[in-house]
Amino acid sequence: MRAIIPVAGFGTRLKPHTYSLPKVLLNVGGKPILGHILQKLVEENIFKATFITGYLGDKVVEYVHSEYPQIKADFVEQDEMLGLGHAIYTAIPTFDDDELFIILGDTVFDVDLREVFKQTSSSIGVKKVKDPSRFGVAVMKNGTISKLIEKPETPVSKLALVGLYYIRNTKLLKEALTELIAKEIKTKDEFQLTDALQLMINKGEKVTTFPVEGWYDCGKAETLLETNKFLLEKNHFEFKSENVVVIPPVYVAKTATVENSVIGPYVTVSEDAVVKESIIKNSIINPGAYIEKSMLENSIIGNNALIKGNYKKLNAGDSSEIEFQ
Repeated sequence: MRAIIPVAGFGTRLKPHTYSLPKVLLNVGGKPILGHILQKLVEENIFKATFITGYLGDKVVEYVHSEYPQIKADFVEQDEMLGLGHAIYTAIPTFDDDELFIILGDTVFDVDLREVFKQTSSSIGVKKVKDPSRFGVAVMKNGTISKLIEKPETPVSKLALVGLYYIRNTKLLKEALTELIAKEIKTKDEFQLTDALQLMINKGEKVTTFPVEGWYDCGKAETLLETNKFLLEKNHFEFKSENVVVIPPVYVAKTATVENSVIGPYVTVSEDAVVKESIIKNSIINPGAYIEKSMLENSIIGNNALIKGNYKKLNAGDSSEIEFQ
């Protein structure tokens, strides 16, 4: 099986952090978003992957090669942001006859993939949501998908597509994507993967759904912190140090330094970060950041940022320098 992972987005809603890092390399729960996805694939013995890169794509290439050398990785560049359908279309030269598992690179998911891959037909991950207008949705008939609609203006289904697509008929997906581009079939001014999948369904392909209750969006600061919370609760990291009060769950990297502080709950302190004489909860401290005499809550502190002062809520980008007198 081959994984297809689109990672070309700009991450506009996560500025200022995405000025210097692609969204998928932002730290959450002890490792980059992309790292959680790749770890899941390796655990399921998926060692072939295509990464569709764009903005700061060289950093994605470097990360994959250095941290997951066991994965046979192909990289294709999406020159223009023309939609998810276009992104997957650019990856066609790397397809083979094996099944495909398409995963959006900015989500963390908790689902039993072994059960998904036992299915005899293509299948799409879904979750029931209150407001389906922000998502692609699946309309069901007799246990299979009859129609896929991208961000419906009127409610037709509450089954939202969560960015996980198991495709068994790779050949038909190629044909559908090629037709999508050739005929310039667009929805909301973009080439949508849902439209390509609808073409497959129209040609007789049976497509089912599988439930994904554990789905965590990392697309903006608030949801990134929520995902951090979930991962820390799930993984039960341990950290003890003299003169440090720890309110679990927290993650502190082995190369990080925490002194005379109170941390937690829901705090990630990344590699080479330093926290001194501070109180921090529900926050992500990224690699190389230095925090001293500060009280932080609901904050994301970028790589190599320097923070000194009093209680604040911060969203400080990489290499920032903030000092409160």
